[in-house]
Amino acid sequence: MDMPAGVRPRKGRGAASNDSGRFEAERRVAFDDGWSTADELPVPLTTTLTVDSTRTIIARNDSPDIGFDRSINPYRGCEHGCIYCYARPSHAYLGLSPGLDFESRLFYKPDAAALLAEELRKKGYICRPIAFGSNTDPYQPVERRLGITRGILQVLRDFRHPVTIVSKSALIQRDLDILGEMAKDQLASVTISVTTLDRALARCMEPRAPTPERRLETIAALAGAGIPAGVLSAPMIPALNDNEMEHILERARAAGATSAGYTLLRLPLELKSLFKEWLEEHFPDKAAHVLSLVAQTHGGRLYDSTWSKRMTGTGPYADMLRLRFDRACRKLGFNQRTTQSLDTRLFSPPPQKGDQLPLF
Repeated sequence: MDMPAGVRPRKGRGAASNDSGRFEAERRVAFDDGWSTADELPVPLTTTLTVDSTRTIIARNDSPDIGFDRSINPYRGCEHGCIYCYARPSHAYLGLSPGLDFESRLFYKPDAAALLAEELRKKGYICRPIAFGSNTDPYQPVERRLGITRGILQVLRDFRHPVTIVSKSALIQRDLDILGEMAKDQLASVTISVTTLDRALARCMEPRAPTPERRLETIAALAGAGIPAGVLSAPMIPALNDNEMEHILERARAAGATSAGYTLLRLPLELKSLFKEWLEEHFPDKAAHVLSLVAQTHGGRLYDSTWSKRMTGTGPYADMLRLRFDRACRKLGFNQRTTQSLDTRLFSPPPQKGDQLPLF
């Protein structure tokens, strides 16, 4: 099946198009103006960075199917370009496209560490684990240069505040010194996302993310540094990577992972059309079958946002996937993923210049 006229995949990018977000009054429509040829590749897309002048850094949520009530996202948008990323629709709130804009027009928070320290010092703050990576990857490529995530971790270490991290990047190994120190006091745990072990599929599906082997190496490095390491086999996409679930869990366990989780493919809002477009370009023979199976897990629709159903789905296929995961975890000796083992009792804001010294 051919893509719409004027829409061509770009090297190193996940999405092929850049349709307007759902809040825009006007819509961009791709068309062939006659100046390009069928074999002409689109011009490479440059990543741009814009300062996010937010005044707060901790995001709160009360979703009953999420195991944390607060998170930090140092960046908006993600250069990894994962076509299945459920966070893509969030770019519409910025007046941008969840397509190519999401992976090429990034926003960063240079004052994140200072803002965090300020929030943690507020009277009445109650310490609970803070989650990194709930929306976009805190270790995406730009972090190597900007170091915002590392600055935040330094604050959490100084305040002795627990943190959980989900990432698919080997760059997290740069911060083994901080995370290892925190882990000694049960203040840190890390989960590495492994979607597939097929390098060709990963390159197509997650164009700027580290290879599967690098992620397994990262699990081993975390475990070797004494940091509790888990694996997230996610998302499981029917008829595309779902057959790899057990193998992913086996390889991660062998690398040192002690906990595991999984999610089913989620296609909220604009992500439906983006993923369908990607499927029809890269897997035209499978596209209809994949989408049919996805719909079977959501009551005939491509997505159901109902709490407790959106991440695992319902119906025979979803039940089979859950049973396979549970059986593999029992066989491999995985623990259930939880943040309850992290210690919140050690939280203590460090003294500032000018603070009154304690009498005892």
